[in-house]
Amino acid sequence: MFRSEYADVPALSTPIHDAVLGNAAAFGDTTALIDATNGTSVTYAQLAAFHRRIAAALAEAGVRKGDVLALHSPNTIAYPPVFYGATRAGATVTTIHPLATPEEFAKQLGDSGARWIVTVSPLLDVARRAAALAGGVREIFVCDQAEGHTSVLDMLGSTAPEPTVVIDPDEDIAALPYSSGTTGVPKGVMLTHRSIGTNLEQLRPFVPIGEGDRVLAVLPFFHIYGLTALMNAPLRYGATVVVLPRFDLAPFLDAIQTHRISGLYVAPPIVLALAKHPMVGAYDLSSLRYIVSAAAPLDAELAAACSARLGLPAVRQAYGMTELSPGTHVVPLDEPNPPPGTVGKLLPSTEMRIVSLVDPGTDVSTGTDGEILIRGPQVMKGYLGRPDATAGMIDGEGWVHTGDIGRVDADGWLYVVDRVKELIKYKGYQVAPAELEALLLGNDAIADAAVIGVRDDTGNEVPKAFVVRSRQSPALTGEEVMAYVAERAAPYKKVRQVEFVDAVPRAASGKILRRELRDREKRT
Repeated sequence: MFRSEYADVPALSTPIHDAVLGNAAAFGDTTALIDATNGTSVTYAQLAAFHRRIAAALAEAGVRKGDVLALHSPNTIAYPPVFYGATRAGATVTTIHPLATPEEFAKQLGDSGARWIVTVSPLLDVARRAAALAGGVREIFVCDQAEGHTSVLDMLGSTAPEPTVVIDPDEDIAALPYSSGTTGVPKGVMLTHRSIGTNLEQLRPFVPIGEGDRVLAVLPFFHIYGLTALMNAPLRYGATVVVLPRFDLAPFLDAIQTHRISGLYVAPPIVLALAKHPMVGAYDLSSLRYIVSAAAPLDAELAAACSARLGLPAVRQAYGMTELSPGTHVVPLDEPNPPPGTVGKLLPSTEMRIVSLVDPGTDVSTGTDGEILIRGPQVMKGYLGRPDATAGMIDGEGWVHTGDIGRVDADGWLYVVDRVKELIKYKGYQVAPAELEALLLGNDAIADAAVIGVRDDTGNEVPKAFVVRSRQSPALTGEEVMAYVAERAAPYKKVRQVEFVDAVPRAASGKILRRELRDREKRT
């Protein structure tokens, strides 16, 4: 068993809106949020007031403790006050991918029991269709303006009394993001106010941030990485968050230059662009002091190329997962020479085991590959409504079986080398093979199908489908298969490669033998 070398931190049993904005008044006129697309800004004093007015307006509309509110939006400066306003009103926020189809959105609404939606006008049609499919939604609000819908902007002028809600941080769910875990379809991850807040305390010593610092929020807030690293943490300590709705290289670089960004929290595809794209040289990025990469493995050579090109210290990595609120490891910013490829050391109050891939009950020695198990106060409460899935993820002693394969060196640095789990990570987004397989099998032209992750020419992991044509459709093409999926799934879930096979390899139980498909891929 590996224990953190750092002193334990006390659990933070505080509602997340107070944990983050409790000191907002002290930061006063310091700029909290800037919209990089138009320059609109919000001070800390305004943010503190705005989220309270939103809480009052939501309570007046009927939001009560225990309700679930679906936040369906790209990154905007309205996202944080809506999130904290909803939690102050006693609601749990389930975050929705802005590219979700109405069908995907409806599944999450139904599974989470969400009764309220906050969206933006460009996504309103999707939200309406999802609400109609799911049923049970009482009202759809918009962050901007749309006829027939209450606007968050109007909520800021609400004169309703602020709700008095008693929150139990140890038990009440603050956020309900959806994750596939180690396998299967997306499940609601119950993150309490305490688990999210305590993880902020665990991360605090290693990523120092405060007034005068500027971070660029290009990774989505709906993802737990963005929610923690780009919203909760910087707003807790008085930094300025510059917000972009999506990653496009030119606006991204322009925002760094214009707003003098000091820190970047990114995923590997952005590190690749910074290391190799010729456009980078046209911008002044001299304000940058550090880059942290997470959400997917980062190649050590690519990390070195990026830091060398920008004249920065080594790109730091971090490790975690949605079910862990999310962080368990980070390379400290003040570490002068971290070993290449490491994702860091254990955060305070966190324990880890590396267990044999052959005999999961046996711990392996230092330097040996095995599955990573984690235990600590940041562990989720469980999967919503899925006790069996929760028991399959968290064992009787509280260990989370991550499904990732890693090893630890003699100095305590963790290296993630592969994963047991079937999850595909396309540019940091989670794609569940089982979800795509179910979609493919809904096509009468397909007799059987299996999906795995493969590397494309740019080094990104992409979904590849192995398809058995039905007897009635011997001429089915790969383009037709990809188009079929593209019409029914969010863009990041699209099948990007297709191979036709005579049969999908399966065990006697019917389980797909993905290792055989991966071995086949290696031979081609």
